Amino acid sequence: MRRSGIPTSFLGDYPRLLAEVSDTGRLPRRAELESFRELGERAAEAGHNLREVVGLYLGETRALWGTLPGVMRAAAAPERARTGDAILAALEAAVGALGDGHETARRLAVRQEEAERREFVDDLLHGRSDLGRLAERAQRFGLRLAATLAVAVAEGPAGEAYDDVHPTVRRIERELLARFGERDALLTTKDGRLVCVANSGEDRAVLNAFARLAARPGPGYVAARRVMLGRDHPGPGGVVLSYEEAVDALHVADRLGLVPVQLAASELLVFPVLLRDRSAMADLVRIVLGPLAEARGGAEPLVRTLMACAQANHVNAEAARRLGVGVRTLTYRLARIRDLTGYDPGDPLQRYTLETAAMGARLLGWPEHEL
Repeated sequence: MRRSGIPTSFLGDYPRLLAEVSDTGRLPRRAELESFRELGERAAEAGHNLREVVGLYLGETRALWGTLPGVMRAAAAPERARTGDAILAALEAAVGALGDGHETARRLAVRQEEAERREFVDDLLHGRSDLGRLAERAQRFGLRLAATLAVAVAEGPAGEAYDDVHPTVRRIERELLARFGERDALLTTKDGRLVCVANSGEDRAVLNAFARLAARPGPGYVAARRVMLGRDHPGPGGVVLSYEEAVDALHVADRLGLVPVQLAASELLVFPVLLRDRSAMADLVRIVLGPLAEARGGAEPLVRTLMACAQANHVNAEAARRLGVGVRTLTYRLARIRDLTGYDPGDPLQRYTLETAAMGARLLGWPEHEL
């Protein structure tokens, strides 16, 4: 038999308890309350929400009220009131115990799901487990591994690591669920970063929304220092590639000191190409920029000047602002670069050589480290 969509078997000994309470006025015993906690856990495990469980008990109380011994024989108003109070106290205690059990079961279920999701993400991002097993598990988390996927990675400011209970992570998760539901996306944390895996193809709406939320989560939340979007790739192996591209691009962006918060790994593809022949790049840095070490203050301020000019699209006023110096100081530095290296930053071809060497210096860690 069912009431309010939930089997009456979840009532346990509640009808008997009501009869005894109405007759004697006693309170529920510890063993009885423990049995209701277990029933609450079983109801949660069976997929029934707490509202259904409470409705079952309220409905049972109402149905039995007129048949309870204490209610039937209570003639005087004070006696009826005492009997009613005892019954309602028993209902309150039973519902409280049910709620405790239900909440405990739900917490355990959430922890189990988070553990399974973390294990799945680790296997997915590292290419572990066979493809069939990955595809089967992916369906539980809203991903279609046969489609095209991409990964976006958000990194917090220095000293701020994202984890599953971080308020910012919870906010981004709520916003994405409210906007897209369970639409082919998985949000998790890994190595202190926030990771979003999504089916992409022609529609990157989920990843773009994730990037915007991570960069601007709102007042009171921690904004990401940088968000990197990996490229689209097909299948489970594509997730690994996209994730590795995004993480590697984060490192490259940091070495280069790039200003934009949101970047795409595809925008930085040239830099792995530049580093494929590290010895050739080291030669370029030594030959082109080596003479800058003779400048007062060393090569670092002048290399930083070259990078700032490149990122400011060679608008001197903007480059000076980014460096925190005056335009006259910037002009002087560019003249020193020309005099020391023989390459003129005002000449397009020579400027390209200087910028390539400066980017190579950043990627190789020069002049902090010897080449």
